[in-house]
Amino acid sequence: MQRNRISPRHNWEKAVEQLGFGFHSTNVPYWDESAYYSFSLAEILKLETATADLWDMCLNAVQFVIDTRQYARFHIPDWFVPEIERSWNEDHPSIYGRFDLAYNNGEIKLLEFNADTPTSLYEAGIVQWYWLQDFDKGKDQFNSIHEKLVDYWGYLKQYLLPGKLHFSCVKRSLEDLTTTEYLRDCAIQAGIDTQLVFIDDIGWDEERKVFADMEEEDIKNLFKLYPWEWIVQDAFGKRIPEDRNKALWIEPAWRMILSNKAILPILWHLYPDHPYLLKAYFDQGDLVSYARKPILSREGANIMLVKQGLPLQQTGGEYGAEGYVYQDLYELPAFEGHYPVIGSWVIGQQPAGMGIRESNGLITNNTSRFIPHLIV
Repeated sequence: MQRNRISPRHNWEKAVEQLGFGFHSTNVPYWDESAYYSFSLAEILKLETATADLWDMCLNAVQFVIDTRQYARFHIPDWFVPEIERSWNEDHPSIYGRFDLAYNNGEIKLLEFNADTPTSLYEAGIVQWYWLQDFDKGKDQFNSIHEKLVDYWGYLKQYLLPGKLHFSCVKRSLEDLTTTEYLRDCAIQAGIDTQLVFIDDIGWDEERKVFADMEEEDIKNLFKLYPWEWIVQDAFGKRIPEDRNKALWIEPAWRMILSNKAILPILWHLYPDHPYLLKAYFDQGDLVSYARKPILSREGANIMLVKQGLPLQQTGGEYGAEGYVYQDLYELPAFEGHYPVIGSWVIGQQPAGMGIRESNGLITNNTSRFIPHLIV
């Protein structure tokens, strides 16, 4: 793995905007093609294997949490537990997830799993692929994200309930809308009848006891780029047990277990000393150097890094009331002050590709940049 400095394409902003990538910059570039990361094929195969193994471990961990009823550790309300168990036992459709991995000196370590509303999918699947075609079309990437999305929507078509597949996100996020519309386009390519409805506009028909869109059409299948922990706090989310249609939600309710950082101590309990895992607990335990993470934080908020008992780095935010996990500190590789995290994607139960987020510090947050990659 190497970081390579290059000159960005002339008019790169126009090139990515033509792909529909409108959130490439804020006050600083989010999409950054002034560098790329290169990997050997052997390294890619190693990352692919790790992703497949971690996915299997995570599925076993979900079964363990359900069998031992450890929902309180995940801050999951009692009234929602039957929905989680129903979605798991009935094998409700699931599309994707992103493992955030540290890769340093040949070691791969799981930092966390984004299992419910993972972002950067569009950048990984489409934008960096088109960058590669301009930069060096003779090279390859670890990237079959788009093909696997279309194929898996086609496979899941038979499992959907009769009716449209609605796609939903909040109104005010261009990033969420772009990702949602990209996934919707993949579903359309797979021959699925779809419709966009913003999460704010989902209605509840009290008389019929069903969810409905703006045209008062029943919602029977819903992809939502909106976290389950927010849904169960919303008034409309509390209607889910009453829904006579028993709508299929994608990602399904059981992903609420995997999208929670409480899964990290569970994985360590089930697979102690596994080479892909970092020691993790619900308290500090025997850790002297550790990352303290809120079980429900996003974008690197409210994380504290401690090294040899002394504070190393900390971020602010509004999370932490639900509790924390403590994970053995594993410092990211440093490339002249740049710290990359590999986001390795699972699409349809298979490793599918990766995207790299790069930060100026050890905590990846909402100002971290997306850097493309290639295989040498």
